[in-house]
Amino acid sequence: MSSIPYLALVSALAALGLAGFFFTNVKAASPGDERMVFLMTEIQKGAKAFLKAEYTWVSVFVVAMMILLFFVITPAAAITYLIGAVLSALAGYIGMTVATMANARTTEAAKDGPGKALPIAFRGGAVMGFSVAGLALLGLMAVYIIFVVIGEHSEAFEVVTAYGLGASSIALFSRVGGGIYTKAADVGADLVGKVEAGIPEDDPRNPATIADNVGDNVGDVAGMGADLFESYAGSIIAPISLVAFAVGLSADDIGDDALSLLMFPMAIAFVGMIASIIGSFLVKGGESTDSKALSRALHMGTNVAMAITIVATIGIAFWLFGDSDTFDNPIGLAFSVIGGLIVGWALGKTAEFYTSDHFSPVKKIAAQTETGPATTVLAGISAGMVSVAASVILILVGVGVAYWGGEYAFANDIGNLNGGIYGIAVAAIGMLATTGVVVSVDAYGPIADNAGGIAEMAELDPSVREVTDALDSLGNTTAAVAKGFAVGSAALTALALFKSFEFAIQEAGGELNLNVGEVDVFIGLFLGAGLPFLFAALTIDAVGRAATEMIEEVRRQFREIPGLREGKEGVIPDSARCVEISTAASLKEMIIPGALAVVVPLVVGFVDVDALGGLLAGALVTGFALAIFMANAGGAWDNAKKYIEAGAHGGKGSDAHKAAVVGDTVGDPFKDTSGPAMNILLKVMTIVSLVFASAFVG
Repeated sequence: MSSIPYLALVSALAALGLAGFFFTNVKAASPGDERMVFLMTEIQKGAKAFLKAEYTWVSVFVVAMMILLFFVITPAAAITYLIGAVLSALAGYIGMTVATMANARTTEAAKDGPGKALPIAFRGGAVMGFSVAGLALLGLMAVYIIFVVIGEHSEAFEVVTAYGLGASSIALFSRVGGGIYTKAADVGADLVGKVEAGIPEDDPRNPATIADNVGDNVGDVAGMGADLFESYAGSIIAPISLVAFAVGLSADDIGDDALSLLMFPMAIAFVGMIASIIGSFLVKGGESTDSKALSRALHMGTNVAMAITIVATIGIAFWLFGDSDTFDNPIGLAFSVIGGLIVGWALGKTAEFYTSDHFSPVKKIAAQTETGPATTVLAGISAGMVSVAASVILILVGVGVAYWGGEYAFANDIGNLNGGIYGIAVAAIGMLATTGVVVSVDAYGPIADNAGGIAEMAELDPSVREVTDALDSLGNTTAAVAKGFAVGSAALTALALFKSFEFAIQEAGGELNLNVGEVDVFIGLFLGAGLPFLFAALTIDAVGRAATEMIEEVRRQFREIPGLREGKEGVIPDSARCVEISTAASLKEMIIPGALAVVVPLVVGFVDVDALGGLLAGALVTGFALAIFMANAGGAWDNAKKYIEAGAHGGKGSDAHKAAVVGDTVGDPFKDTSGPAMNILLKVMTIVSLVFASAFVG
């Protein structure tokens, strides 16, 4: 049993080895002609410049947090915080580098059909997927082995939790900064290009096109990678910290039962990683551009990885808990994990139903475009709100199954640890056990999107764009599925961390009162309920301001550069200026929303811990609902636009299409900036509260 952290560490190294293998595989493919290589290089340069500037800005925040942790908690916590932050940033950088290399290669392969293009796009995404999962697990296991197993640090579990805080810090700024960048460019390109100038998406005449393609990588690859890095690490840390703080463990005093509970999430991470590696080799493209055929090919790896994980989880539960009188039904904990995995998948499928043009919600939005932008926006808002109800029911089913499984497994409570709460905590790692292959499928989307952009800008044969469009359309669905896993795990992880926070307060000699009849708890509850709305407003406003600058710049170039709008030979737009605008605006705008998640719980916690408890509870409930609403409404508007562009309701250039573009523009910051960042907001606030719990009481 004590070998599990080392096995998990080895599986992380295997994942990184696979990422290296896929990298060489992608690199060996042809990037196409000189024009395609030029476009690929411009996108690479813009993406690297943005990440360099972003990480420079974020490093100031990281250093400030390290100083605070060093003096308020322990120097070791400052070290593990830095490790989490650096590895998260590294995962994002690796993924973005390979994604910007795979785009032109996918375009070139698309000349020979989807059978050649799909594997390249997937393997490019797989470098991201296995870098995220591998680095997250490698860092966490190294921290656990060094500070808990070998060092037996006096505050070992606070130190382990600080690793998750480091990952969360990078994830928050990457998601917000990258989301603002990509949507400012996207909105500018769409409104001036499609609506005003009447030119196609990704047209080489549009100065914002390169910036838009850069944005796909810094937002949907680097930002998404940091998000899932944090989610994956947090889902493993949550049950570990729950056991440690509930039982009052120190690193040199871990009984057999408590050790089994600590090892269980690590063992699930280990088998999930191995299952993901196996699943990744099963993704093969066919010759059809039919979306269902492509979907089957792409999801084969995910489905196989999930099946292997389910079987292995049952075996692990009996191995770890079968010989102890404390656990009379070990299979109960397997049910908790499997329930989490299935509910995460179901949340993704629910998101697919509300955002795919194969189903009625998106077709209804497309039909509403016939009567203008106002009804288009209303239909999208309605679809997003309805999707919240379905998702809330699913998450409650997941919580109920997980709680029952934990209760069923435990013959007796261990210290303050209730079996049901532990079941909920491990359900989150069930959702994210196959992170390697889930992120691979998600990161595939931006690569396919960029491939289509390069096909358009390089003026390739329309048949190439037909293949890349089929791949891109599937990418929107895969993104919805990944967001389902991310949002579901955020709710369960935040709940487990919240319970850990309660135990940490008790261990520090304090007491947490959550009676809503008490005025301080009531005040905190309403502060927490309002905070996600403020966060969403700040990020949407940021996109609006940045997009305004972009729109004015694109209009200026069309107005002042002779022959640009007409496509005169030899006349090229100043794309670099648009990249500069998006970079500067997004970095400036990400500071306040990003700092909000850390500063608010610290301020409230040092004033009143009961108010902080209310704040975390209020934010968890409204933040989860708002994240689902924004992600699904935005995705539905986007695919309604694509459905019309495929020929429905008059096709491209029609009044219905212009209304759909307006709806998509409203939805852009919903689905790619505010919605995804909401998940991280919930976990950052909870993990900050947990790490600083002893300081609040002191």
